Amino acid sequence: MYLYHNIENNLVINVEQIFARQQIIQKIKQRFTTFGYSEIVTSSFEHYDLYAKMNGTVNHQEMIKTIDNTGEVLVLRPDVTIPITQQIALNNKELHEDLRYFYVLNVFRQTQETKDFRESTQAGVEYFGNPSPEADAEIIALAIQLLEDLQVNNYKVELGHAGFFKQLVTDMQLEKQDLAELKKYIQAKNITEIEQFLTCQAVDSGIKEIVRSLPFLYGNPLDVITKAKELPLNKEMKDTLDNIYSIFKFLEAYGVAEHIVVDLSLINHMDYYSDMIFQGFVEKVGKPILMGGRYNTLAHQFGSNLPAIGFACDVDFLIAGIESNTLPQMNPIDITILFENVTDKEGLQLAKLLRGKQYNVLTYVDSTKASRIPNSRFTVKLNKDSKILIAGDETIPFKTHNEIIELLQQVRERE
Repeated sequence: MYLYHNIENNLVINVEQIFARQQIIQKIKQRFTTFGYSEIVTSSFEHYDLYAKMNGTVNHQEMIKTIDNTGEVLVLRPDVTIPITQQIALNNKELHEDLRYFYVLNVFRQTQETKDFRESTQAGVEYFGNPSPEADAEIIALAIQLLEDLQVNNYKVELGHAGFFKQLVTDMQLEKQDLAELKKYIQAKNITEIEQFLTCQAVDSGIKEIVRSLPFLYGNPLDVITKAKELPLNKEMKDTLDNIYSIFKFLEAYGVAEHIVVDLSLINHMDYYSDMIFQGFVEKVGKPILMGGRYNTLAHQFGSNLPAIGFACDVDFLIAGIESNTLPQMNPIDITILFENVTDKEGLQLAKLLRGKQYNVLTYVDSTKASRIPNSRFTVKLNKDSKILIAGDETIPFKTHNEIIELLQQVRERE
């Protein structure tokens, strides 16, 4: 394993991990592209006001702030969906065609509890203009295809609906603090605390029955929907179940239904989600490796009407869910060229030629200590009397550059 450690800057660089990470990011970009998404970027710095005026999104205490030379407060990008939506909304009051974008960008947060600074890479997509269940299913199918591409094992995608819970708590008319408590209990599926909470609330018995049932409305999509329909739901809640069912039928058509579970207690901390929400889990990682959902009303805050859906994955969490033996491996050095001072021009010209043909090439003066020279598949030795190619136990003389290129090509073909 190649490791570079700079003590002064506390910098540790594992080049094998960096290589694997970049290869995975490239695979992610390729998959997004095959679904018709185009890459976009946003600024690393955003106006603090963009987030400060939007409650229920990014925790304001977790944002990393700075001040520009005009005195305006800026933040390092804590979220990608909000600035993308803002830009699309400023240029489009309505959409007459679908817009599909993807990004691979760093986001910056500082946790309030530990004060730890974290810079993480998010890869995600945003799909504007199409409010249909087909679009919802496409996003989930894309997320699943990505996990398959990267050979992530034993994963599940939990499908829920932000509208189901929002309608429920609207009918309960809870105070802000009470709502936060209830969310915490439901997310933890803490049946005891939920029951104690309900005994202190003057809420209709039918609503209490639904709330008590939430921790159990998890599992096989069709079973959960059937069970939920037996509860005293209002029309809006029944409509959310119909929406989930429609999405699931499309996921069956994609052939990915086996990876889907429905969780009607699913709550996302981003309040801009309006409809379908989902998150992906893998056994090895204790946090969601991807999250997403539909946010049809977010653009309203920028004076526009743009239905939208998207998801993002934390690249590092994603990598943590991949078996180490399936991570991309660095290509070995193809050729090391050793030459004497009198043959330096020929050696360096040969290296240039081979690099032009996509070989990985190192060059050394032959007098260099052997312990400094990394292993390679082939070694070329040049001196004033001979030119040889060493391939394993075989030593092959050659005369011209074209001849060695032919020899290397023959070896490639045999492999």
